[in-house]
Amino acid sequence: MKTSPLLATLCLALSLATASLRAADPAAAWRAADDARIAVMISADPAKLAVVFSDDLLYVHSNGKVDTKATFLPAIAEGRSVYRKVTYEQRDFREVAPGLVHMTGRCRVQLGKTAPYNELYLSVLAAYRLEKGVWRFLAWQSAKLVEPAPAAK
Repeated sequence: MKTSPLLATLCLALSLATASLRAADPAAAWRAADDARIAVMISADPAKLAVVFSDDLLYVHSNGKVDTKATFLPAIAEGRSVYRKVTYEQRDFREVAPGLVHMTGRCRVQLGKTAPYNELYLSVLAAYRLEKGVWRFLAWQSAKLVEPAPAAK
């Protein structure tokens, strides 16, 4: 399989960014990998999705549906799953083994092709694995949260 120049450039850029950030601040590299994943999911570019997603991706949606790279990548690229925005309220990273990072957090995700968009408030657990010098998105598990009640005045 031939690699396109754009794909090769993206891989090199991710690899260099990961290496330099990891040396200075490991958590910065992990945040950058997660930020890149979100941007790529919003862009729905199949070549970039292929680079960011691990071949072993396991993505468990908040409704219980399970996707792999083979099913999730085309769903995003073909517009069946449209990610518009992800806003974290909290996001923490922990290296659980060399080359394996868990991310926990709470976020708001905006989905859909047209307004009104589906708005989800989620608790998430994600995993990133260092593969050939690049942090790749390995796993996701999310659960819907109840919106907090407004503060009393």
